Parts: sequence; C-alpha cells; structure tokens
Amino acid sequence: MFSGIVEECATLVAMVKDQENVHFTFKCSFVNELKIDQSVSHNGVCLTVVSMTDDTYTVTAMKETLERSNLGLLKVGDEVNVERSMMMNGHLDGHIVQGHVDQTATCIAVEDAEGSYYFTFRYAFDKEMARRGYITVDKGSVTVNGVSLTVCNPTDDTFQVAIIPYTFEHTNFHAIKVGSVINLEFDIIGKYISRMIQYK
Repeated sequence: MFSGIVEECATLVAMVKDQENVHFTFKCSFVNELKIDQSVSHNGVCLTVVSMTDDTYTVTAMKETLERSNLGLLKVGDEVNVERSMMMNGHLDGHIVQGHVDQTATCIAVEDAEGSYYFTFRYAFDKEMARRGYITVDKGSVTVNGVSLTVCNPTDDTFQVAIIPYTFEHTNFHAIKVGSVINLEFDIIGKYISRMIQYK
C-alpha cells in the first residue's frame, strides 16, 4: 500500500525482455536502503525488487502490467515516479493508493496557472465500469503516475489536476505534455462504496 506521495524520480538505466516479461533496472538515491522482495511503486505500479547492485535495483513487469500501464512505453533514460510502501505508523499525507493501475489516460491539455499548472487527462469511459466506481469526482482523489492528486472539473471521460511548482519539479510531471500517456488509479474507497450500493 502507498500514499501517493512520490519520493523522487528514478532513472531507467536498462531493460531486458524475457519472454513476455520485461526486467527494468533503475537508479535512485535510496537504492542502498532497499532489499530483495520489497515493494516499490513505479509510476503508480507496485513492483517487487528482484535483484540489486551497489547503485541500481531491478524489478520485473509481466505482460498484463505492460499492457495496462505506461511501463511498456518506457525507454532507457526515462524518469519514473517512485515511492516505497507506506509504513502504518505515520501520517497519511496523500490517500490510500494500492499500486494497482486501472488503466491509462492521455494528456490533452496543459495550462499555465501563473506559476502552477492545470493538466487535463482523457481516459476511456465505460458505463459499467463507472457504476463500479471507476470514475473521477470533483474534489475526490485520483492517482496519476503514482502521484496522489485532487480532481478538478471532471466529466464522464476527462478530469483536471492542479500541479504546484514543487510537484512539477520533483515528479515526472515536468515531462508530461499533450499526448503523453499516464497511469491512472481510481480511488479504492469509491470503488468499495459503488460495489456496496449495488447490493443494497
């Protein structure tokens, strides 16, 4: 489980295809604090550390993960947002993030808000999935590339998020432009509420 408070951007330094899997090797500042079997969120995708060197660590993504997320689009040199799993003895600064990406979305607009930015994303809308909580709601929580954010101006298939300069600089939002594909995780609480309503 994660909070959506990104620790930093890790850089992809190598990737190796192994049948339907891909092994991704990253470099970041806290490599020496990791251990084998530890969970780390990468652009919102929970992956397990499978091997390490002095300054890199490797995780493996299977076919379904590559197809459902933007990890399959990565190339060496790209930055991904990383967060280690949440400790249950501290503050929940973001919201409950599972690290289970629901689908991707595409950036359709970036607007300057006098120092901050508004990003607009569009995702594939499915009425049945929406009934099960796979939607965004005004002032609700959403996870974009692993970042916990507040929804603005949602429609059936779009939503906006406001990004302050700190978030822009310390996550890979600085690399997102119109046409960029991002990972999207809808709020788990909304999913549970939607599911319970169906059985009333």
